[in-house]
Amino acid sequence: MARDNHCHNPPDYLVLEPEDTTARTRNLQQTNTNGYKWQGNSVQFEEAKKLVASWGVDGRIYKPTAEYQILLRQFINRYPYRLDTNFAKMDRIVHSGIENFKWRVLSTSIHGLTIAQWNRLLSSGSDEAIRQALAQRFNIQEEDIGEILE
Repeated sequence: MARDNHCHNPPDYLVLEPEDTTARTRNLQQTNTNGYKWQGNSVQFEEAKKLVASWGVDGRIYKPTAEYQILLRQFINRYPYRLDTNFAKMDRIVHSGIENFKWRVLSTSIHGLTIAQWNRLLSSGSDEAIRQALAQRFNIQEEDIGEILE
């Protein structure tokens, strides 16, 4: 819900339910939403803004209701949008619980380095730094395969 409310900004950005989940059992009534980014021109955008304004004061507030989803699907059918594949990334969601969880995970120490430090090391592209860390922390040494097989 935090992601949906944060991102939804019609007509520029739409959050849509893929289907009505109300008939599902309670544990399957999650909000599996998709994000769509505006791709139309400025004339179309002004037209779309007027349409959103006609929805009333609460028209821009995200709702998973069938009625509201029908309104949003009219936009997808009428104007050019692209599916936003970055929509679900945790770093784009502003939510204190998620931020606290990420901090706890990234601060967890494993073999003398935090997960954040391991991430930086393994993403650094420095084969020598990675070699040194693996040798120091796990006694992993690079060997000549020919010598090992003899």
